[in-house]
This record gives sequence, structure tokens and C-alpha cells, in this order.
Amino acid sequence: MPKGDIETYHENGTWQSRREGTGEAPFGRSTTKDEAVRIGRDRARELKVEHLIKNMNGTIAEKNSYGNDPRNIPG
Repeated sequence: MPKGDIETYHENGTWQSRREGTGEAPFGRSTTKDEAVRIGRDRARELKVEHLIKNMNGTIAEKNSYGNDPRNIPG
């Protein structure tokens, strides 16, 4: 995941969202995945970056691009 993209993940009993690769602390914490995803999605839209959503076990559940998709594929 490129530096600066948003990652929503489960750690230490809470769902968290952080900016990947910046060394910053998580900017959003929640007891529910839905709330953490909303917080992460809003920040990803604001920054126009990717949003990576992980399952509780760390596998990727979903990935969304908000305005900065590097692929140039028609259709």
C-alpha cells in the first residue's frame, strides 16, 4: 500500500483507521467495524487516496480508490 493511503484494521480489541507509512497514530478508533470504515472512508475521500479495509484476521476485505487511481484502463 502506498504511503499516505488509509488503512482500517482491527488491533488490541478495537477497530482503527490510520494513514499508512506516516508513523502517525491512528486518527480514528471504534468498537465497531462499520463506524471505523466510515471514519476511514471519509478521510480517504478528503485526501483523495486509497482506502484499504481489513478483516479481523488481517486479510484484505475491500479496497476503494477515491480520486487518485493510478490505473489508466478504459471502461
